[in-house]
Amino acid sequence: MQRLAARIIDKPWGRRGIDPRFGADPARQIGEIWFEQADRAEGQRPLDVLAKYLFTTERLSIQVHPDEETAHARGLPHGKDECWLVIDVEPGAELGIGTRTIMSAEELLDSALDGTIERHIDWRAARRGQFIYNSAGTVHALGAGLTVLEVQQSADVTYRLFDYGRPRDLHLAESRDVVVPRPHAHPADRQIDEAASAVLVDGRFFGVAWCHGVAPPLPSSATSIQLLPIDAPVEIEGEQLLPGQCAILDGDPTMLRSSGAFVLAWSNASA
Repeated sequence: MQRLAARIIDKPWGRRGIDPRFGADPARQIGEIWFEQADRAEGQRPLDVLAKYLFTTERLSIQVHPDEETAHARGLPHGKDECWLVIDVEPGAELGIGTRTIMSAEELLDSALDGTIERHIDWRAARRGQFIYNSAGTVHALGAGLTVLEVQQSADVTYRLFDYGRPRDLHLAESRDVVVPRPHAHPADRQIDEAASAVLVDGRFFGVAWCHGVAPPLPSSATSIQLLPIDAPVEIEGEQLLPGQCAILDGDPTMLRSSGAFVLAWSNASA
């Protein structure tokens, strides 16, 4: 296994005292933990897929991401599809995905300016084991009280529409030709069976599988497979990876064994 480095990011909406398995200072207000290649050689291609944990105590900004084609037209390397796997929830936790009704981009942007955009977002009660695929163009925001594992295209491109008065830039002009304000529905969305192994999504850019004990068969197109133990160590060929860690597999994922759950995330960029 090629172990990835954890980049711990403090956020004003983050949480202190996160699960000790992440090995973080309990006094830090941690919002995100990204897993990256610490020793990537010069000229080596970065990972196509980024896996990261998010820990929320407040609502995150209402935002949208451009798709691949729009990103390229704007000189960016990639757009950003992403998905959420809800690992833990506090009472009353919610997440926002899509709008409650079909709107025009101008109507949504006007509501961002006058502060009424919050009432147009489809805020849903969050549940442990919830899986949501968030395609580029979808309006979205995580609420408070969540621990989420996010798998996304490895692109740091976010257009903020509304940020509750926080002193950060908004990107309304950039969002105008990107945002698709409509109720969210994606065929991959589901409540997972935590005691079973299944491929949750295998899309244009990446795939994700939930695994209990062993991995399900993965598509032949899967490359750069990342392993993320959730609640128990995972063993492969004499090595062990612990919850809160992440690694790229060198071996056969069917050889993985665990007494608990783990997630696999892979790239389909070469498919």
